[in-house]
Formats: sequence, C-alpha cells, structure tokens
Amino acid sequence: MMLGQSKVASREKPLTKGELTERLKDVGRSFYHDKHPFHIAMHQGKLTREQIQGWVANRYYYQKSVPIKDAAILSNLPSRELRREWIQRILDHDGTHEEKGGIEAWLRLGEAVGLTREEILREDHVVPGVRFSVDAYVHFARTKPWIEAVASSLTELFSPDLISKRMKVLERLYPWIDSRGFEYFQNRLTQAPRDSDCALRLVLTYCQSPEEQQRAVDALKFKCDVLWAQLDAIEKAYPAKIE
Repeated sequence: MMLGQSKVASREKPLTKGELTERLKDVGRSFYHDKHPFHIAMHQGKLTREQIQGWVANRYYYQKSVPIKDAAILSNLPSRELRREWIQRILDHDGTHEEKGGIEAWLRLGEAVGLTREEILREDHVVPGVRFSVDAYVHFARTKPWIEAVASSLTELFSPDLISKRMKVLERLYPWIDSRGFEYFQNRLTQAPRDSDCALRLVLTYCQSPEEQQRAVDALKFKCDVLWAQLDAIEKAYPAKIE
C-alpha cells in the first residue's frame, strides 16, 4: 500500500520549469497546424491560386480577432505591470498613429494574392467552421482564468520557424504573389519570439501545481485544435483540383 501511495505521490509531483517547457513544446511537436495536410500541400507548392486566396481571406477573420482575444486577456490580468506588457500585442495588430499594424499588413497580403480589400473586410469568403473556431478561441480567452488564456497563446513558440519557411515557400513556389505582401510575416519573426518569451515566463511562474501545469498544457492543446479546425474548414471549402 505504501508503495502504491508513493507512486501516486510521485506522479503528482509538479514539473520543473524545464520539464513543463518540454511538455508544452511536445504539444507543438504533436498537434501544431504545420502538420495539417493543407499546410503540407502549401509548402509543397500544390495549392491553387483559389486555395491560397481562400486561406488568406479566411485567415483574416482570425487576424482581426487576435487583438480582441488579447484585450479579453488584458482585462483579466491582475496587475498593471502585466497589463503594460500584454498591451503591446494589441498595438502590434491594431497599429498606432505611426504604425499600421498586423491587420493592415494582412489586408495587403490579401491584395498581393489578388483579392480586393473590400471583399476581405466584408468577410465574403469566411466559412462557418473558421468563424466558429475563432469565436470559440475569443470566448476561451474571455472566460477562462487568465493564466490558461495566456498559456493558449504559446503556439507562438512554434510560429517563427513556420513563418520563416512559409515566406521562402511562397516566394519560390508561388511567384505570382506580390512579395510586397509579405510584411506581416516579416514582422512576426521578431514579434512572436518576444510574445512567447513573455507568455512562457508567466506560465512557468504562475503554474506551480500539477493541476495548474496540466491546465496550461490543455489550454495550448485547445489553441492547436482551433488552428487545426480552421484549416479543416478551409480545406473543405477549397478542395484540391482532381487531375
């Protein structure tokens, strides 16, 4: 009996910061959307012009919702020091009087792939699955404990590598895209590591018990599911051409 109790106690020991970091990274290695068939096809140069346009148009709904999600997290942060740090994410996407921001940069990407600004803003091409999954993510950020919402943002641990590859792929395999539209990706190469460093520091600091640590891992898995569901919906709406 004592041996069994010892095993239970051992399983319930909190992870070290290094172990928790690896658990979070394992989520990305297993579930991040770079493994989705639609993304794989993109990186192989197999997507049609219509599929690329559909991806950009639908992804806009996610991009425009990111600062709303971050504002929801901001409203739940317990100190002004944390709010001062987190607010930069909103400025990065919404922009300032001096800087246009990520949403504007994404609209320029839309124009670079042949969409009009008006059809993107009207959300003419946004499919229900994308809308539903993005809205679920905003709801999660608004209603869950703030540290779980912060943990869900840690897909930014994995995004710089994907963005760097994506820029090279789009330039090489889709030469019809105006490369001036790649400003969004270029900016995220520096913004995403800064953001993930902040979020990871908070998770490692505030998630101390095994239960808190597991909820952080689950929150990140939920965000990966959100990104995967978006691609499922886009792939169904813009299927590959049958030869």
